[in-house]
Amino acid sequence: MVFSSHIFLYCFLPIALVLWFAVPRRAQHLVLSLLSYVFYGWANPLFVPLMLCSTALDYVSGLVISGQTPALGNSVSVALVRGGTRTFRQKAALTITVLLNLSLLAFFKYFNFGVDSWNQLMQGLGWSSAGLDTAFRVTLPLGISFWTFHAISYVVDVYRGDARAIRNYVDYSCYVAMFPQLVAGPIVRFQDVAEQLSERTVSLEKMACGVAFFSFGLAKKILLANPCGQTADLAFGAESPGVIESWTGLLAYAFQIYFDFSGYSDMAIGLALILGFQFVRNFDAPYRSESVTEFWRRWHISLSTWLRDYLYIPLGGNRGSSLRTGMNLFIVMVLGGLWHGASWTYVTWGALHGLLLVGERAMGRKSFYSRLPRPVRITLTFLLVCLTWIVFRANSIPHALRYYGSLIGLTDSTADAGLVTALICRVDVYVPLAAAGLVTWLAPPTWDLTRQITWPVAMLILVLLWVSMAGLAIQTFNPFIYFMF
Repeated sequence: MVFSSHIFLYCFLPIALVLWFAVPRRAQHLVLSLLSYVFYGWANPLFVPLMLCSTALDYVSGLVISGQTPALGNSVSVALVRGGTRTFRQKAALTITVLLNLSLLAFFKYFNFGVDSWNQLMQGLGWSSAGLDTAFRVTLPLGISFWTFHAISYVVDVYRGDARAIRNYVDYSCYVAMFPQLVAGPIVRFQDVAEQLSERTVSLEKMACGVAFFSFGLAKKILLANPCGQTADLAFGAESPGVIESWTGLLAYAFQIYFDFSGYSDMAIGLALILGFQFVRNFDAPYRSESVTEFWRRWHISLSTWLRDYLYIPLGGNRGSSLRTGMNLFIVMVLGGLWHGASWTYVTWGALHGLLLVGERAMGRKSFYSRLPRPVRITLTFLLVCLTWIVFRANSIPHALRYYGSLIGLTDSTADAGLVTALICRVDVYVPLAAAGLVTWLAPPTWDLTRQITWPVAMLILVLLWVSMAGLAIQTFNPFIYFMF
């Protein structure tokens, strides 16, 4: 189930809101947990027991680490002293839980990838007999990359003393399964919502802000991401698109993935606000960045900060030599690419960004790049990011290389070239691209628009919501990119 669907907007969401506000405060977390399991299991109910088992494991581990005991109705707990000495039992509980969560993620997300990569390697070496002849294939549970990261952040925060362990199992289940952030983030770290699970306020102002966030996010998805996505699919699906078609498709994909994901994040943040929760900001106009380093401070912020705090800093961060710091950056970005998907294209994408970050760090702040005019720096950064999106979007490395060639006219014309040109080089294709560009570089970010909802902003919200709902009714193309991650 996705937010931009009829079943969610007209059935699930109204029922969820009625139940949430109808039950007493002490029962809200139970209701939200049950609703979230329905939301998660809508596509495949078999994934729900998997999440329940993982949730129970992490809950018990948090209690062991903090020295607490379970409690059905009492959520009071004591935080560990930051920097204090931890016992062998606490260290073992943390290690086992993190390894089990990573093993769960690795099995479901990378088993097929590992088998296929091994067989391709053996075939390339001429040792086909050493390949793994198995018909067993693993189905990827929705959102497993997100809720395993939630679980890891919980036990690590408790271990470090950054948050209190939850004694009430229902409260912890609510944190993990909360449907606004369940399958596509943002990655809500436990320490950011720990206090809200025990005490939060619900107000008309917060609900109005939530409706505004949701409306802007839905408009991004329906009015910008979907039309751009159709164009991107045409270009990347063509055997050898022309130069104009290739650049148009690349630009379309850059806008699709941005508005698709940032729109979903806005909707998640809006739904959480309506329920009384405040999530962290996940996008901050990333295509206005003046460097790739700045881009990663603005793009998918919850993932970037998670990788920084739970991977980059434990690896040593920038505390060592320049070479060691560069290696840490590169490793984190490669693993970040692998987190996005089980494919060498994602690994390559992460490696490219790792090289760009290391290169920028090596150049320093006084490089020639920093002396360029700001519009030039923004343009060059956007171009670099777009070029890396090719390998992210491509079906394979050879496909990505062919597409790079088509950008400069190195591919031969094929029989479908005229059809591709006719489908892409049209006014109704470039209008959404132009609108996406205007919103990307000129419009205020959602967080600024919702800071104070004036009457003009309120009218804009109502118009966008109405147009988006109408567009959803007639659109047949409505994918969500990050569901595959």
